[in-house]
Amino acid sequence: MVSNKLKAITEQVADTQLANAIKDKSQQIWLAGLGAFSKAQDEGNKVFETLVKEGQDLQERTRKLADETVVEVTDRVSKIADTVSKGANAQWDKLEAVFEERVARSLGRLGVPTHKDLQQLSKRIEDLSKAVNELTGKKADGAKKAAAKPAAE
Repeated sequence: MVSNKLKAITEQVADTQLANAIKDKSQQIWLAGLGAFSKAQDEGNKVFETLVKEGQDLQERTRKLADETVVEVTDRVSKIADTVSKGANAQWDKLEAVFEERVARSLGRLGVPTHKDLQQLSKRIEDLSKAVNELTGKKADGAKKAAAKPAAE
C-alpha cells in the first residue's frame, strides 16, 4: 500500500508539474501572441506609411511622364502644323503667281499698260520735258510742275 500511495503521490506531483508546465507554456504562448500582435501593429503602420510614400512617388513619376508626353505630342503637332502651313502657303503663293501672270497676260492682250510701262512713260516725259526746256530756255522748275500735273490726275 505504501508503494501505491507513493505511486499516487508521485503521479499527483507529476500531474501538478505537467499542469504547471502547460500553464507556463500557455502563458508564454499568450505573451508571444501579444508581442506578435504589437509588432504587427508597429510594422503595419510602417508598411502602410511605406506604401503611401511609394504611391506618392509613383503618382509623381506618372504625372511627370504624362507631362513629358504632352510636351512631346504638342511639339509633334506643332511641327506638323508648321509643315502643313508652309505647304499651304507655298501652294497659295503658286496660285497667286499663276493668277497674276494670267491677269497680266489678259491685260496685255487688251492693250492695258502695265505699271512698268507707265513708269517708263513718266521717265520719258520727264526726259522730253527737260529737253524741251533746254531748247526753249525755260527753267527746269516749270518742267517739273508740268510733269507733276499729269501724274497727279
